[in-house]
Amino acid sequence: MSNWTEAVLFGLALLAFVLGFSSIIMAMIHKPVLVDDAMKEKVEYGFFGVTGLVLCILFSYAI
Repeated sequence: MSNWTEAVLFGLALLAFVLGFSSIIMAMIHKPVLVDDAMKEKVEYGFFGVTGLVLCILFSYAI
């Protein structure tokens, strides 16, 4: 019961990993309706994916 900080950091790291990985997958498989938005959405999903994975690494290091 004394390791609440590590448990919370582990939960945040797991959440960041899942969100980051799913954003990267969405960047690869998502097909937008408008052709003009295709590259914009891929960049947005890729950015969120990389950010999520970096946060996961940061939280893992903090543990």
